[in-house]
Amino acid sequence: MRAVLPAAAAAALLVLGGSAADPPHKPKTNHPILGTWIFAVPDTDCEETYYVRQDGTTLVTSGEEVAESVYEIADEPSAKGFYRNIDRIVKDNGKPDCAGSITKVGTEVTNYVRFHPSFDLMIICQDESLKSCFGPLYRLGGESS
Repeated sequence: MRAVLPAAAAAALLVLGGSAADPPHKPKTNHPILGTWIFAVPDTDCEETYYVRQDGTTLVTSGEEVAESVYEIADEPSAKGFYRNIDRIVKDNGKPDCAGSITKVGTEVTNYVRFHPSFDLMIICQDESLKSCFGPLYRLGGESS
């Protein structure tokens, strides 16, 4: 899984704190984050797929890695247009991701998501600026479960 650091660092994508099974605040029903997202890792033949679910969980595949997380994302963007997103890994198969890294269970990351006006593209940033981001991630379709 890709961290929101310049392109090759590894870690997690989305959101949250709470128990391993239940995020404290599930996303609103029509949240733009919901669905399946693809990230083609630059300068590689590797692809990451993010299945972002309504129940506040994600399933991510990256290289040989398969990971699950719980997340919490703001219902609305900030004044700067970013959605604050907290993601905590709750399961991982222990295999290397596209960057060759192995993500540890318990890893928690806070990122800031910005959507294209079409809501079919997004970038994920380390803070509410465009200085340290990765993407774009492309939407494949509706919510996956």
